[in-house]
Amino acid sequence: MRIAATATAFPEHYFTQQAVVDELKTYWGRDEATAAVLERLHSRTGVAGRHFSRPLGEYAALDTFGKTNNVWIEVAEQLGEQAIDCLLKQTHLTVDQISAIFFVSVTGVVSPSIDARLVNRMKLSPHIKRNPIFGLGCVAGAAGLARAADYVRAYPDQVAVLLSVELCSLTWQRDDISAANLISAGLFGDGAAAALVVGDRVPLPGPRILANHQVFYPDTGYVMGWDISEKGFNIILSPDVPKVVRENLGHDVDQFLAAHNMTRNDVGTWIMHNGGPKVLEASAEALGIDNSELQVSWDALRRVGNLSSASVLVVLDEIMKHQRPKPGTRSVLAAMGPGFCAEMLLLEW
Repeated sequence: MRIAATATAFPEHYFTQQAVVDELKTYWGRDEATAAVLERLHSRTGVAGRHFSRPLGEYAALDTFGKTNNVWIEVAEQLGEQAIDCLLKQTHLTVDQISAIFFVSVTGVVSPSIDARLVNRMKLSPHIKRNPIFGLGCVAGAAGLARAADYVRAYPDQVAVLLSVELCSLTWQRDDISAANLISAGLFGDGAAAALVVGDRVPLPGPRILANHQVFYPDTGYVMGWDISEKGFNIILSPDVPKVVRENLGHDVDQFLAAHNMTRNDVGTWIMHNGGPKVLEASAEALGIDNSELQVSWDALRRVGNLSSASVLVVLDEIMKHQRPKPGTRSVLAAMGPGFCAEMLLLEW
């Protein structure tokens, strides 16, 4: 199995972190204490700017779950088409050559799902195998890549597409001044990412997917997720996230590598979900590496924020297009998310 191409797509609206803070003060800044907390939390996210589904001034009118979800449907279709079209242009494939599509998101809902809408919008094959996945959150980029690899392992002459669309700005809760919601509003951005995964009989180059590995941590559902109500998506974001990463990621990676007669010293590149400064620092500490070895993840966080499931795919896209390792280099791609759980893949360039 190989990753033949990757792509990203973003809404046209991009704002600096300070512009976002100034806008959010119209909701939460009437109280000087809350405004000060907002400034302090947003200054510590490591984010310089983010893409948004709508101009900042239009969010006040999105005052119901129905309104925000309708925007999610509209923008998800647009970005999804852009990302998949980019994959096809890179590989010179046609829409009818995509045998399966895996769609991951945790920031909106619709049925028929976005992948079904894209079948109509892009005239994809009517025989395409659709796999919409909801609820995995930040881990879904890695999980979706693993599921696509599993598919082409079973069908080595076929092509699968993984599409992630996360429009996190549409989940803001205006009546929630909890630390979790204020941090979320300062950290998460909007965007899409996609990967084209091919079986061994498809003559397209790209890094090989050697293996994948999953770990679920029992009784950690409180760490991250959503409370979903008539108001929409209310963030669950525990301060324990870095602690869970620090306590588990290192030995889980060691166990994964040992199954393939490898150690961390055999890994040349780490492709990690950019969950935020504390998560990246915890990841580096757990893996026993310097923060500089996660520089691509730090840079992605600064440019576009945390894109939930799309984040690790944005990091992968940067490495695929601009920082490709030497042939034979082994890489670990990993993400963690609601469950709480971890997904990781072993790649060879």
